[in-house]
Amino acid sequence: MRIKIFDKPNGIGSNRYDYIRKFGMLAAFLLICLLLSLATPNFFSLQNMTIVLRQVSINGILAIGVTFVIITGGIDLSLGSVVALAGVVAALFAHPGEYPLIVPIALALLVGAGIGGLNGLVITKGRVASFIVTLGMMTIARGLALVLSEGRPVTNLSDSFNAIGGGNFAGIPIPILIFALVIVVAILLLNHTRIGRYMYAVGGNEKAAYASGVRVNRVKSVAYVVCSALAALAGIVLASRINTGQPNAGVAYELDAIAAVVIGGTSLAGGIGSIGGTVLGVLLIGVINNGLDLLNISSYYQQIIKGVIIIAAVLIDRKK
Repeated sequence: MRIKIFDKPNGIGSNRYDYIRKFGMLAAFLLICLLLSLATPNFFSLQNMTIVLRQVSINGILAIGVTFVIITGGIDLSLGSVVALAGVVAALFAHPGEYPLIVPIALALLVGAGIGGLNGLVITKGRVASFIVTLGMMTIARGLALVLSEGRPVTNLSDSFNAIGGGNFAGIPIPILIFALVIVVAILLLNHTRIGRYMYAVGGNEKAAYASGVRVNRVKSVAYVVCSALAALAGIVLASRINTGQPNAGVAYELDAIAAVVIGGTSLAGGIGSIGGTVLGVLLIGVINNGLDLLNISSYYQQIIKGVIIIAAVLIDRKK
């Protein structure tokens, strides 16, 4: 049976509310960019814009992944540890002259997808809260990264692998291109496929979705697999960028990713959100950090400002 109510997942609301929800964040982003351009003349330079996009690419990939989970009404706190584990796994198989480039990439992505599958399995079959499951997986993945690397950074990586995070294609940094590709694929998956519509349905009203024939457990599991696979991709990019598989990498990355998603308008209650909003949230955080750096404002104050923005975004979400 075709469920037409899934075609517009954002639900009921006045025209004024819909307008604010869709364009309010964009207006805020443009206003902040304008203020920063007036405060520092180098803000809108091509070099600085490239720096901003390169800096936000990893957090952007993570944020897009966790958007799928939050839309289904869940949460994933294991992202930072998956970044470290995937980076270590990729680095172990990326030494010069040992394996083709596809091997470390494929193995790291498989590890990430496997962790997402385990998260989804325990959450759906074990009926355990996603917060608890992913909190435990955060510790497990970090421990695995330390075991595999013996507590030391994995170095001596091939030039082809290092090019993923540090190279350019047609003058554009490869991490930016990867981020752009992830955005396009995520939009297609979430907005133009049945599984994407079902994710909105499960997050909006799980019982109603189940009664309508949606395989709720499968939908949730797919969301966690996508989330962890993208975390693994971010881990590959990070390991390539710093030229080492660092078992202590990715600490608190999940917090920045979740913050970007919430700031971008995705509801923590599930059922409402978009990839475009997440990208705006990522860019907003990146632009603010970059602008404060250009203004020589201490990183300590940057953390305070970011925290205030996150709390304000959550308050707005609760108000909605």
